[in-house]
Amino acid sequence: MKKVIFAIFCFISFEAHAQVAGDTTKKKLADTIKKDILTAPDTVKKLHSNPLSLIPPAVLIAYGASSFFVQPVRNLDFYIHGRYERYTPNFNTNAESYFLFAPIAIVYGLNMVGVEGKNRFIDRTALLGLSAGILGVTELSLKHVTHRLRPNLADYYSFPSGHTGAAFVGAEFLAQEYSAKSPVYTVIGYSFAVATGIFRMANRDHWFSDVVAGAGFGIISTKAAYLVYPYIRNALTHTDKQGRKAMLMPTYQDGAPGLAFAMQL
Repeated sequence: MKKVIFAIFCFISFEAHAQVAGDTTKKKLADTIKKDILTAPDTVKKLHSNPLSLIPPAVLIAYGASSFFVQPVRNLDFYIHGRYERYTPNFNTNAESYFLFAPIAIVYGLNMVGVEGKNRFIDRTALLGLSAGILGVTELSLKHVTHRLRPNLADYYSFPSGHTGAAFVGAEFLAQEYSAKSPVYTVIGYSFAVATGIFRMANRDHWFSDVVAGAGFGIISTKAAYLVYPYIRNALTHTDKQGRKAMLMPTYQDGAPGLAFAMQL
């Protein structure tokens, strides 16, 4: 497993180097980081997304939900769990706790070495936070409402899989930022996400339908964030009739969150 992860990151490094090498105006790492963190466009382009792209995650969510009232779907949960019990009775790993962060780390790592994604640091981070917020509210609510017992009998918060949802948030985040550069980034991100879901089942933390639904919620949360964020961002950062620029940004100081408003005089 370690060799596979090492090979993936070597490939990512090669892809990043190939793109940076083609730029005749290379900049120092410090300048690259400064540019990414301290600059942001006045507005964010609206995402022109194909509505059909929402169908796959919606199908995943529908499948997971059907396990509560379609017995054959629930029987498949028991069957897959039984296979794990039979063939890997002593399997235990914490790898999924690291895998779910891998796509996000790749996004910030690529930007750090000069391979620019769709958005700068401020907008990229806000998008990630919004995606995580949508997922968190949705999954936390469902875990309490559905009250499903985990395969390992630990508690009744099995549906949907939070780890899997977070992993697919990261995978779709990487895809949104870098799929235009190369489809390989999408494949890598989703590979980490799928592996996270498999490990959650192998560890007996979730049923198959929990993982499938978690994947759907993760993908659709990120897609929703990319759809609504441009409207939020452009409403908070705009130019008035006199041509003065105004900006409203979140702040966090001395443990207290807040908002900062600035206007060009």
